[in-house]
Amino acid sequence: MIVHPSPDPGTEARPQRAFGAAHLAVKPVDGRTRIGTLYQEGCAKILLPITDDDSLEAVMVNTSGGLTGGDEMHWKFDTADDCKAQVTTQACERIYKSSGGVADVASTIRIGERSSLAWLPQETILFEGSALKRTLTVELAATSRALIVEPIVFGRKAMGEDIQNCSFRDRWRIHRDGKLIHAEDFAIGPQSAAMLERPALLGGMRTMATLLLVDSSAERHLEASRKIIGTKGGVSFWSGKLLARLIDGDAYSLRKRLVPLIELLNETAGVPKVWSI
Repeated sequence: MIVHPSPDPGTEARPQRAFGAAHLAVKPVDGRTRIGTLYQEGCAKILLPITDDDSLEAVMVNTSGGLTGGDEMHWKFDTADDCKAQVTTQACERIYKSSGGVADVASTIRIGERSSLAWLPQETILFEGSALKRTLTVELAATSRALIVEPIVFGRKAMGEDIQNCSFRDRWRIHRDGKLIHAEDFAIGPQSAAMLERPALLGGMRTMATLLLVDSSAERHLEASRKIIGTKGGVSFWSGKLLARLIDGDAYSLRKRLVPLIELLNETAGVPKVWSI
């Protein structure tokens, strides 16, 4: 008979936390983009659906079903020279109420010469009492192209979710050829509802998306992007970067403009199929 020792009555039980880490490296093989390295750990998984062209599509999956305080996710994607890839998520990522601590999501992307990568995760949904810290680091070669999209929802209007308090920290650092070309830090909370009402933030809206295209020819999409975005948001171009921000009252209305904007800027690759499943 095996006898397990009784827990120390003075020791406080610690809740189990989710951890996931995944690394995908791709390379060109006979003119097509294929897997070079694939590593998965914990609740982080990467699916690779079959594509109809020479590009590669990667779908990030968090098998824990969502994140809460103390959970950690680490994603890393490396694209060799002469590759085409896009990365998305199987579903929206849900950030649930935290009983302590902050959910930490860190993503690192490296893109080789003459390669393109589209970072297209579906919406991140923040619930009441949630806390999320997210970082995105991108290293581009001198001749590479990147399309980066991050939509976020502060409570789902269709579900009657009224978010009063949550914390969200989002940090982007984008480098090209070793030089920092784009940096931004977005922070809100813990009294998020009052902050979202401010005209300088969302003006009472509850969804937003940030889109960045790094491409030497990005300026040609400027006027078409403005027509799609309309009055709820804006777009600008400078130094080979097109930056757009969209806001709306609910996720469905935001998608109605975000999807055609992605189709425009992602050109022939369009929007990942999982976005419509």
